[in-house]
Amino acid sequence: MLDHALFDPATIDPETKRLNEEIRKDQASQPDPWSLPIAEARALRAKGSIAFPRLTRSARAEAITVDGPSGPIALRVIRPKSKAAEKPRGAYLHIHGGGWVFGGADQQDPWLERIADTCGFVCLSVEYRLAPEHPYPAALEDCEAAALWLAGPGRASLNVSSLTIGGESVGAHLAVSTLLRLRDHHDQPRAFRGANLNCGFFDLGLTPSVRAWGEERLVNNTRDLKTFADGFCAGAVDRRQPEVSPLYANLKGLPPALFSVGTADALLDDTLYMSARWAAAGNGGHTAIYPGGCHVFIRYPGELTERAQELSERFLMALA
Repeated sequence: MLDHALFDPATIDPETKRLNEEIRKDQASQPDPWSLPIAEARALRAKGSIAFPRLTRSARAEAITVDGPSGPIALRVIRPKSKAAEKPRGAYLHIHGGGWVFGGADQQDPWLERIADTCGFVCLSVEYRLAPEHPYPAALEDCEAAALWLAGPGRASLNVSSLTIGGESVGAHLAVSTLLRLRDHHDQPRAFRGANLNCGFFDLGLTPSVRAWGEERLVNNTRDLKTFADGFCAGAVDRRQPEVSPLYANLKGLPPALFSVGTADALLDDTLYMSARWAAAGNGGHTAIYPGGCHVFIRYPGELTERAQELSERFLMALA
């Protein structure tokens, strides 16, 4: 059962409160991203800021390509150090966030280096096509193709057997939708042993916490999330279609999942609802709630991030 005390504002530590206020002030000083052409908005985001810090690119990263539905798909590969590089304990297929609009496979290298070295996993991040230029189902098709490669010839190519998947925000959404496609289209419900799902966006019709959030921007606001969903769906897409909003899917037969979310995240309800449905489907896993954590709070150094990363690593290692 969830500890209701975790939702009490009194449990938020001073470090987290200070960080959230710094993010609010930083975003209030920046141009409205929707007032800019998409190329300019992406360039501004990529430059880095307090709200969206630019992470160091790994000198160890490699690039490989696999066949996709509309041409080659790039996978960014980070292998573990030392002896684990010869015989990795497993592989982690990572899908980045960014509202299906921003981000890239090279923008979370430090997180993946840490997983690679702590867990002994080969980490692969998918360079999927972005909206609004490439709306649904483009990103999902790319992630599906990457997952099928990893579950097929990728096992031998990387010398791994245990496969895991995960992502943050819309990356968590795409991870679940990919698992659904593997189960429903390819009869591979357990190709991946587990899913690491951080603050996912699981209902593109918008859950109550998203609708009630309002205009204040703490990483995202209601308008941001609606705009992201509109760009991904691009037209008359049924937003309760299971692979569009996996909250409405039949979730039976999927692997265990770790759901993580902060209480200061507009997408809080997405994780609360999805994790409950995952548990009801009998899939197993764990739900971790972090008082005061904003959206994808693991991008900011601090005690809250350290706790979340350690839990994710323990979860992934237990699946190897």
